[in-house]
Amino acid sequence: MKAQIAAWSLLLSVLGLGGCSEPLGRGEIVGQQARPQALVDVEARRQAKTARRLEPGGGTQILFGDLHTHTSFSPDGYILGLPVTGGEGARPPADACDYARYCSALDFWGISDHAEGITPRRWNETKESIRQCNAIAGNPAGGSPADDSPADGSPASPDLVSFLGYEWSHVALTADKHFGHKNVFFLDTEEEKVPARSIAAPREQFNKSPIGRFAQVAMAAMDWDNRDYYLGIGTYYGEIAETPICERGVNSRELPANCMEIAHNPKDLFSKLDDWGFDALVIPHGNAWGLATPPETTWNKQLTDDYHNPDYQRLVEIYSGHGNSEEYRDWAPFERDENGQPFCPEPRDNFLPCCWRAGEIIESRCEDPASEACAERVAEARQIYLDAGISGHLTVPGAEVEDWLNCGQCSDCFNPAFKLRPGTSSQYALTLKNPDNAPDRQQFRWGFIGSSDNHRARAGNGFKDMGRRRGNTETMGSDQPGGERRGVDRGSRDDPRSRRIEELGPIGLNELRNQERQQSFYLTGGLVAVHSTGRDRESIWGALKNRQVYATSGERILLWFDLLNGDGAPMGSITGLAEAPRFRVSAAGSFKQLPGCPAHVSDALGAPRQASLCADECYNPGDERHRLERIEVVRIRPRVDSAETTRELIEDPWKSIPCDSIDGTCQVEFEDPDFVAGGRETIYYVRAIQEATPAVNAGGLRCEYDENGVCIAVNPCYGDYRTDRSDDCQSPNEERAWSSPIFIDYRGDQ
Repeated sequence: MKAQIAAWSLLLSVLGLGGCSEPLGRGEIVGQQARPQALVDVEARRQAKTARRLEPGGGTQILFGDLHTHTSFSPDGYILGLPVTGGEGARPPADACDYARYCSALDFWGISDHAEGITPRRWNETKESIRQCNAIAGNPAGGSPADDSPADGSPASPDLVSFLGYEWSHVALTADKHFGHKNVFFLDTEEEKVPARSIAAPREQFNKSPIGRFAQVAMAAMDWDNRDYYLGIGTYYGEIAETPICERGVNSRELPANCMEIAHNPKDLFSKLDDWGFDALVIPHGNAWGLATPPETTWNKQLTDDYHNPDYQRLVEIYSGHGNSEEYRDWAPFERDENGQPFCPEPRDNFLPCCWRAGEIIESRCEDPASEACAERVAEARQIYLDAGISGHLTVPGAEVEDWLNCGQCSDCFNPAFKLRPGTSSQYALTLKNPDNAPDRQQFRWGFIGSSDNHRARAGNGFKDMGRRRGNTETMGSDQPGGERRGVDRGSRDDPRSRRIEELGPIGLNELRNQERQQSFYLTGGLVAVHSTGRDRESIWGALKNRQVYATSGERILLWFDLLNGDGAPMGSITGLAEAPRFRVSAAGSFKQLPGCPAHVSDALGAPRQASLCADECYNPGDERHRLERIEVVRIRPRVDSAETTRELIEDPWKSIPCDSIDGTCQVEFEDPDFVAGGRETIYYVRAIQEATPAVNAGGLRCEYDENGVCIAVNPCYGDYRTDRSDDCQSPNEERAWSSPIFIDYRGDQ
């Protein structure tokens, strides 16, 4: 086989095909008309009917969107499209527009390709694609001076509003240097109202291809019909490498248009956005995602004037196709002794540290597990695992995914991110107060949103979970035996000792991460919902900035959460009271989906593109709603005393109130009689929990438990041949919506 590949590579090189391919463009938007206005109106009328019964006089409409969509312009999006590992080839920005409009039928969406891969040409292509998507949005979508409202003065009512943005993706291997990922979006799209460049994080790994030239040519030889996509890898990464880095310390407006601008930390990012002066939002996301986040990372270091700007950072993404970053737990992947030295803690209820499991695997290889020599090897294995950071899985030779059981996972969280980092959860962030900062910057006062974080141009992809794992999540892998996604020699199970990462030589970022185990944690994505006064761009943007938003796990659940006394306040509000707060929650389950796509989709896209892009499954609601099971209330008290533990500040759930309606709606009221006696700021938010339905990867590693509730075996959902392509790895899942918090200060002493 190697000889055949070498021969093909030589032939391709001789033919001049081994080093060139046309640059990936923005693609063609196939659907050249808005969704039928009658369909948009039907959805609005159905929602209004429910709102009149549950929330009369509310004055807003709930609109659903996705503010986290990647295309093949993102480096990982390009690699994810490799046909040899189950990808579909290029998914450029035009595909995201068609998908959001016709397949998922969103009200708004935003493009957020990784800025580390957005060269000046790709940024210009992105801007133009977003403008084109807005231009065909009907009556009208904004994006030009004439778009403010129709000529007759009636409110603008586009079928789809498209926002321009990018992702600043900061990754480091140690907690003190890691700042995580943030999406940046702009209100406007006109050339004179948006930056000349996206702003990237310093990330050397994105500047070079993870796949060598020989491998690119070999893949082209073995999959001739898709040769341009494989050969285009070199062109894609070559364009990044050839783009010069912008000079540091120069005002962004004064830099040349043809360079790549770098922000080394959040302070740099905010400063560069200030240089432009455009209306922008910066939305942190994926913070508790352990695949890329080093152990011990917390929100603490970002609660400073340098690293948090509440004018930009008004929202946080708590749920995506990478899992749930909402919930805090008081365990950690390792602990420190009185001298500050890390050590591996023993297992506790619902948590098995992976460092501990590393020792158990090594112990199972000892000839005499009770011997002193074995005990030394076990202790050594646990320490080596800790020293490896996010790459501990590489330290035990020959260890397979099944060997690690469910170590490192939150086993009692809803759809948790892989190897959840509790210190970067949204609940943990809400407990923090920094008295050394100015009053308006001493807390994270965020609204909650969900989105997809999909890298296949499929905005809002969580509307159905049937036949959706391959191609509709980030699942990736070869269908050929021997094609496991590893990249690093795992060593032999006969080796009785652990090995240090340094012994393995240079390792790329993807190989440092446990991509193989991560495949069991890829979900279809979430949504952001806004309480908006209209369908136009400015109204949606205003709702986002005012935190009049909530998150869902992908279902279009309707949710209202209001403070009733004082002056009253909706979700996302910051207010104060001298009396016990009283609240009302109103909710309606999502509509059950009909199979297939509405007729207008194939009319607009054509049958082949509907099959390729939508997989012949679209947002297609029936008339019956899913039943709501309960309303959960979370109460959080920000820290006022250093002696307070984080666990005691978070009450989750503080209340759980059953829903007994049979028509899919639910309305409850409650109050907090402890508020006045507590005499301190208190934060409240709610979850509307829907009846369980099957969902992709909702079972995670699918543990088998013993009579004591201990995981004794796992059944991973692989991305490659080890799990059949037709297996969606579904488990029962209680889909949900999370309100934005209401922040209430105690004002009894005023």
